Amino acid sequence: MPGDNKDARRKGNMKCLAYIAAGIIAQTLIIVLFVLLVMRIRNPKVRLSSVAVENLGVNFSSSSPSFHMKLTALVTVKNTNFGHFKFSNNTATFSYRGIEVGEGTILQARARARSTKKLNVTVSVDSSKVSRKSLLHSDINSGVLKLSSYAKLSGKIHLFKVVKKKKSAEMNCTMELNTKAKAIQNLACK
Repeated sequence: MPGDNKDARRKGNMKCLAYIAAGIIAQTLIIVLFVLLVMRIRNPKVRLSSVAVENLGVNFSSSSPSFHMKLTALVTVKNTNFGHFKFSNNTATFSYRGIEVGEGTILQARARARSTKKLNVTVSVDSSKVSRKSLLHSDINSGVLKLSSYAKLSGKIHLFKVVKKKKSAEMNCTMELNTKAKAIQNLACK
């Protein structure tokens, strides 16, 4: 009889250990699936939502065509991750026919988890660096100047204040400046 009690206790202990091991394995699988499927860290998206033109000055002369203006751009940073995206100061550049004509600073900020952060960026644009004056003259006379903008935000995604992963968001936008209406039209971002 004392041997039967030991065997029953040993079988009970083995069952208990098997349940504990099965529970640990199941819990590990759930955590791994949660991390792989739900907590997958993606690059945030940055776009220009709108661009307002202020103080537009255009010189139509064929010998020295030029333009200058102040642009106020609304930059949106869309963070689809479950942790916040914290990025440092970055530069947004504006170009005309591949030549940089202005740049503005995107100040450091934090886009909360699964939300969109909106930032205003002011850029002074000046065509003084443009060397192909004949193309500039024809574009100014047509009333439409094609501009592009680029920015890259580098930062980190913070998950649960434990996991920190470096990520970046890039913006490539094209737009047209209507010199007669003094407004930006056909704004498109990739």
